[in-house]
Amino acid sequence: MRSVLTAFVLFLFTLTTVHAADTGWTEMPHNDHARVRVTSDQWKDGKLRLLLAVELQPGWKTYWQSPGEGGVAPELTWQEASAATQWFWPAPQRFDVAGLSTQGYGGSVVFPLEVTAAQALPVLSGTLTLSTCSNVCILTDYPVSLDTSEPVPDDFDRQYVMAMQQVPQTGGDITIGSSRVNGGTLTMALHRPGGWQDPQLFFNADKETIFAAPSFTISGDNLTASVKVTDDWGEMPSDLNGKPLSVVVTDGPAAQALTTVIGSGPDIAAASGSDTSFIMLLLFALLGGLILNVMPCVLPVLAMKLGAVLYVENRERRMIRTQFLVSSSGIMVSFWILAALVSVLRLTQSAVGWGIQFQNPWFLGFMVVVTLLFSANLFGVFSIRLSSNATTKLATAGGKGMRGHFMEGMFATLLATPCTAPFLGTAVAFALVAPYSQLWMIFTALGLGMSLPWLLIAAFPGIARALPKPGRWMNGLRLVLGGMMFITALWLISLLIPHTGPETAAVMVAVVLLVLALLAFRRTGIKRGSAALVALLVAGGVWAAINMTDDRQQSLVRDQVDWQPLTEEAVNTALSQGKRVFVDVTAEWCVTCKANKYNVLLRDDVQDALREPDVVALRGDWTKPSPDINAFLQKRGHLAVPFNQIYGPALPDGEILSPLLDKETLLHLLNQSQGIEP
Repeated sequence: MRSVLTAFVLFLFTLTTVHAADTGWTEMPHNDHARVRVTSDQWKDGKLRLLLAVELQPGWKTYWQSPGEGGVAPELTWQEASAATQWFWPAPQRFDVAGLSTQGYGGSVVFPLEVTAAQALPVLSGTLTLSTCSNVCILTDYPVSLDTSEPVPDDFDRQYVMAMQQVPQTGGDITIGSSRVNGGTLTMALHRPGGWQDPQLFFNADKETIFAAPSFTISGDNLTASVKVTDDWGEMPSDLNGKPLSVVVTDGPAAQALTTVIGSGPDIAAASGSDTSFIMLLLFALLGGLILNVMPCVLPVLAMKLGAVLYVENRERRMIRTQFLVSSSGIMVSFWILAALVSVLRLTQSAVGWGIQFQNPWFLGFMVVVTLLFSANLFGVFSIRLSSNATTKLATAGGKGMRGHFMEGMFATLLATPCTAPFLGTAVAFALVAPYSQLWMIFTALGLGMSLPWLLIAAFPGIARALPKPGRWMNGLRLVLGGMMFITALWLISLLIPHTGPETAAVMVAVVLLVLALLAFRRTGIKRGSAALVALLVAGGVWAAINMTDDRQQSLVRDQVDWQPLTEEAVNTALSQGKRVFVDVTAEWCVTCKANKYNVLLRDDVQDALREPDVVALRGDWTKPSPDINAFLQKRGHLAVPFNQIYGPALPDGEILSPLLDKETLLHLLNQSQGIEP
């Protein structure tokens, strides 16, 4: 009897509304707690705009696209098979009933819609299925029939614009720093400049995953949300890492739609809400910056700076202090420039990472020119004067002008970026995804740490004054420092090999050696020119020896491991087969990667362990830009190389190793991943 009555009502409704572009307010006999109304625009370019208005009695609600722990989202079904509907969902509310958390709307709500079809339909007919709930729930079908040839209802455009303004926008000042699931709890770190007032999070997930009501911890501009996650049976959900998650964040009248990947960003939720943890990260950044001074990338510049002090007449305290303070300011400004670049890249959704500028051949070429100018000046090929052009001033090693000392600090920072030191990786990984205020604080701490030796000499100029007095031995020192800088230039040329090929790089080295040697003979005469030539040849020989150790050349130490390309699929496949996985992400420009390779990975016992039948060795090359590798690193909260990780039956989530590999730790974790202690 009920079905007959419903069919009769539908028939009467069709007769009375088929010639209207406005259905009018519609109620159904068995549900007087809700009424609906649909109005339409006219077809334009195969699209039709609709407005669906829903009014509910007090105490009743309907649902969002993802209802939460109960309910059904509204749905429109058209008689025309080719017709499809795109819903634009206003920001929802949260309702808690009998311990269940749902997401939806109370009172009244207007949904902007857009219908597409194979052809313009003069009459658009279908059914709206709407779930409404109070203490009980009712699922109601409302007939919809619109005559799209009729004039557009009055004020439709303005009403549509007003409805779209209630839809959360994809752009805004709210950012997600990290999102991780651990033990059935999702922890998400968010940032909003200006702080939070009344935050709410609404999760748009598949039907098999249920997100409970979140709890919040607010610390200034930072918000940490903790959310219990279950499957639709109330049990622990399947592995969500690597899966995309859409979320709507509201804070008072502001609403923003964001998308993240679960498992992305470092596990910084605790740090975001903990002053103690953040202070520890600042200390890591300070120590990491300090250690950069003894890395092979930076040590030649610091040595040259100390050598330049030898040429200061009488080594006045004021002169020494000023020079090193200016160089320190160059370091600090460089790190602030890096922080600004990272901020811009994040705002434009571009790839970010420590040292990724070394993936650019033009940047490498610029650095080659600068280091060659440094080297040529030390070899006596030319002298620097204050009236020289900007490029020459960049190469100054000991002039009295303050601009040259400032540029020395900036140059040292540029050379530092391909190096990853202990503590540095943790700090940088946090900074690259942290709120912008903390990003700038981390980079400031990095710059301050790297400046510490320079500031120490500025504070105690007597350290520099204790150096030996000038003499003939300084000529030999200049050649040694020039050789160190020339080796740096040759190393930078070697980084161009993936971009230009080995033959072109070899020709570049030969031309550079020949030109510098001829200039040295012309400038300094036979005796000193011969010494410079010997230094150049030695440096060239060192460069050739280093590059001959590459696994592309014949050498006494060869990599016997059968490395496979790194992909997420390869990791998952190996784990599903019960195998252990060793991940190595490296780059030709990464000095620390080279140290790990020759000090650890090429050792016989490590080679034997990585060649075990149940071990899959995966390698990713980040020498050139790679979106896949960038995504792989970002998912694990790291945006710098080297990156090494071990998986296995006993380590299904993987264990990330220190940037500076230790052989014993690597072998121990590799055995532990199988459940076997060494």
